[in-house]
Amino acid sequence: MRFGVLVFAAAAAGVLAAEGGNANQNSLKPLDSHLFHSLNKISPPIVLPDQTRALYTTSRYDPEKNKSFSFLSLLDTVSGESTQLTPEMEGERISSPMWLNENTAGYVFKGALYQHNLQPNINGTLFYNTTVGISSATYRATTGQLFFLADVYSDGNINSVAGYKEKEKNRTDSAQVFDNLWARHWNKWMTPVKANLFSVKVPLAENGGLGQAPREVNLMQGLAPSVDPLLRWEAEGYAVSNDGQHAAYVVRSPSPDLSWSTNVDIYLVPCNGSGQPELLTEAYKGAASNPVFSADGSALAWLQMETPGYESDIRRIFVRNITTGQTHSVARDWDLSPHFMIWSADSSVLYTLVQSRGDSKVVTVNVLTGARAELTGSGYIASIARLGTDRLLAVYTNTTATHDIYTIDVNSVGAPMRRLTQANRDKLHDVYLGEAEDFWFAGARNEQVHGWMVRPHGFNASQKYPLALLIHGGPQQANGHAFSYAQWNPNMYASAGFVTVQINFHGSPGYGQNFTDSIRQQWGGLPYEDLMTGVDHVIATYGFIDAQRLVALGGSFGGYMANWLNANTDRFSALVAHDGEFNLISGYYSTDELWFAEHDIGGVPFTANGRPNYERFNPERLAAKFKTPTLFVHGASDFRLSLEQSLAPWTLLRRRGIPARLVYFENEDHWINHAGNSVRWYSEVLGWISQWTTSPPAPSHG
Repeated sequence: MRFGVLVFAAAAAGVLAAEGGNANQNSLKPLDSHLFHSLNKISPPIVLPDQTRALYTTSRYDPEKNKSFSFLSLLDTVSGESTQLTPEMEGERISSPMWLNENTAGYVFKGALYQHNLQPNINGTLFYNTTVGISSATYRATTGQLFFLADVYSDGNINSVAGYKEKEKNRTDSAQVFDNLWARHWNKWMTPVKANLFSVKVPLAENGGLGQAPREVNLMQGLAPSVDPLLRWEAEGYAVSNDGQHAAYVVRSPSPDLSWSTNVDIYLVPCNGSGQPELLTEAYKGAASNPVFSADGSALAWLQMETPGYESDIRRIFVRNITTGQTHSVARDWDLSPHFMIWSADSSVLYTLVQSRGDSKVVTVNVLTGARAELTGSGYIASIARLGTDRLLAVYTNTTATHDIYTIDVNSVGAPMRRLTQANRDKLHDVYLGEAEDFWFAGARNEQVHGWMVRPHGFNASQKYPLALLIHGGPQQANGHAFSYAQWNPNMYASAGFVTVQINFHGSPGYGQNFTDSIRQQWGGLPYEDLMTGVDHVIATYGFIDAQRLVALGGSFGGYMANWLNANTDRFSALVAHDGEFNLISGYYSTDELWFAEHDIGGVPFTANGRPNYERFNPERLAAKFKTPTLFVHGASDFRLSLEQSLAPWTLLRRRGIPARLVYFENEDHWINHAGNSVRWYSEVLGWISQWTTSPPAPSHG
């Protein structure tokens, strides 16, 4: 289910200097909202088979014009030189950069595929289009095959979509009828339209155009018919072998128990549509993800959760021999959970990404023995791609640097990464970005808990400052020391004058699976104890924190925790609850993914055994104890936690005469997705917490 947002990781050893200045902090500007929202964001690079060039996209938002722009760039992986290929395009982002041949790039824009001859600053020309938009596209130049996702109706035919839409337009009523859960998921009501995986032969002709008339093949057509057209098969991801012979796609079985089952499968299918899809994961009822073919196409690896109904189970690595069908699990003694992987050039090693103590590291895994080695240290590796036989092309970030592209030498463990791009150097060279200072303390169960602090802009050790506690969502997610472009970037609060603290409480991944699992039936227990003890620790350790000016903020589970804090302590001057949960019982009946509550809270609330589990840590049960001024934020299309979960506690506080504010976004869901709304979000949130902590800095005695 994943309540909430992921906030990323810290500084890497041996990397080039951060973009934000640190030498003379008093001369640096604070990170203001308009600058923050105008920063450039780059995509993971796509490497040319000759390994000397890569494509990537850059996107940005212009707060003055309230418009977004993006463009495609060519990166020379030897010199590090980047060339902008397209002009900035307004509106929908350029996506799916790909290589059509060694001299021709491709990209998707507004649902169509364009080709580009690699000349600077010119528009591409239309290469392939359908009556429906395409997305998540990739190309195999050796076979001239294009693969993509497209939304189709129950017949799986792209060409019939227009007819279905015309019938919908001519309906005389607007009723939607549901017989099974889901009726809605994340931010959308269920419809008969689902994303299917297609392949089509579109070889590049000598003149640069289309070599033949295309005929699309739906690679999911062989799946069993669904009993409910609203719960049909839908592709959640896919991979294609380098030779274009096989595809593996990720789908959730469309059974009536969708909302309380985490069974996600992987199917293998010939790319020409000549054979039936083969189910690879029948033995497991947990979620499968991240299929990836070996370089020679002889093997397929994927990540598999084995515990039914538990979305934060440890991911095990499985490898299947395509020819023999034999499958084995690798590195089962590993207590960390990889979330991404690719193969080495010789197909003997998997390069995995794994969260570990606030970092995202590259760890090699031998596919035969399971032996592992860490290639990177502190910092957050967001993506990796193979660059020849001995290097990786990685996107890396830390608290003081936005995402950029680096190379990693796979033969030199711990060697410095080489930086190839500096997407925001000009924008951030004179801006304060505080480094994360790590700390550990004895938390719940007397176990060591990890957190970090960012000092405020213009820091003076002789003064005291308010503290902002940022509480992550999930709850089985973790803070990391990365530069987040979303609502929980610690430097935005540090630039507003707050000592900013983040704590990876019990339930956070990256500290062993037992630590992650420990939050089950403990939502208001172990995490609450960790947060309170952690705040005590930083106040006692750092003499520049004003214990009378504390605020706490969180989204999703962090919003739930803000409500739980309101019911259990009065130490905070103000709280912010973004799309949080107030009533665990009504929340169960209105959410989309029932498996989450049934596993984490324990059972169902309509049984004698399950009801006490929901009541135990239910903030609504303690409504009479709410006393702290709170800002509530909610999106209208959040179907994970419906609007009433913010309306209710806001009503409670207002009725009791306690200061409270509700910020409602009618075009948002569980997150803030529109940049203009994010500008307003920060304005409201920073204004609220500043309002309740404003006072001249007090002299420090620590």
